[in-house]
Amino acid sequence: MKKHNFSAGPCILPQEVFLKASEAVMDFNNDGLSLLEISHRSKPFVDVMEKARSLALELLGLEGKGYKALFLQGGASTQFLMVALNLLEKRAGYLNTGTWSDKAIKEARLFDDVYEVASSKSANFNYIPKGYEIPTEYDYFHCTSNNTIYGTQMKSFPKCDIPMVCDMSSDIFSRVLDFSKFDLIYAGAQKNMGPAGTTLVVVKEDILGKVSRKIPSMMDYKIHIDKGSMFNTPPVFSVYVSMLTLEWLKNLGGVKAIEELNEMKARVMYSEIDLNPLFKGYSVKEDRSNMNATFTLVNDNLKETFETMLKEAGINGVNGHRSVGGYRASMYNALPLDSVKVLVEVMSELETKA
Repeated sequence: MKKHNFSAGPCILPQEVFLKASEAVMDFNNDGLSLLEISHRSKPFVDVMEKARSLALELLGLEGKGYKALFLQGGASTQFLMVALNLLEKRAGYLNTGTWSDKAIKEARLFDDVYEVASSKSANFNYIPKGYEIPTEYDYFHCTSNNTIYGTQMKSFPKCDIPMVCDMSSDIFSRVLDFSKFDLIYAGAQKNMGPAGTTLVVVKEDILGKVSRKIPSMMDYKIHIDKGSMFNTPPVFSVYVSMLTLEWLKNLGGVKAIEELNEMKARVMYSEIDLNPLFKGYSVKEDRSNMNATFTLVNDNLKETFETMLKEAGINGVNGHRSVGGYRASMYNALPLDSVKVLVEVMSELETKA
């Protein structure tokens, strides 16, 4: 049977995207060639890249606002380095809310001074810090919108008088925001947009070209912009599947439509966590992520029974990260509400057996 995929990433994608992608692998555009063997310089793939970049800006509401979209390699982890190389001249401020922001800080410190404006590390990142100040003399402020491992999400963003950079790897395109508040957004595809292998970068051009250091060509945003995201051979398959997923999202009604579905899934999931005495949520309620619900069993003696029930129900990928333990239900855009209901039914049934 088809499993209910709650994996944190690589994650679930729409079934129609899988179908179109599999057809393209065999025969792309009825040209008698696979997507995997056509030239990345050929018009058919250049059209794919341009459409993917255009759809990204359109869905984020950033068309005609001075932004460029890029599809690059190296995952979000490479962006920890690229952001600092391109933007960090003297000092930057970072909000530390989890493993990935912690790693971003480590990479940025290879070049210049980095200041943690606030951190929830002492509480094992189970909340989002608030009430911090962002010095106006800094080069930029960096934050992570959603923390996959800990199940926290920034519900609002600070007023920022300096460029704001955001790692949106695990909640990009999942909710309506004023994306023009951000000067640079990056997101690994494999959470909400496509397969592993490419990373979306959306950058406001006027923040570039202001550092004094020499930037290696492959790490220079301006070069990638000038080359239309084709400076080197792009990850063809990942970009194509991301384009298909963005088309699917647009046809569904865009970010606003998927936000409504995501909020519904989160309400169903967290309601069971709160009402069922066998489970306890990990993150503080006000900062709970709509993408990743983290929770634990109150009684570990029920672990074997619960996990057997999960397996019998065809539920995949709910084991929590080792940093937190317990369970994690990742409810990305393509996860159906019915899958959430199946998980909730298993949790409820466990209560009747306990």
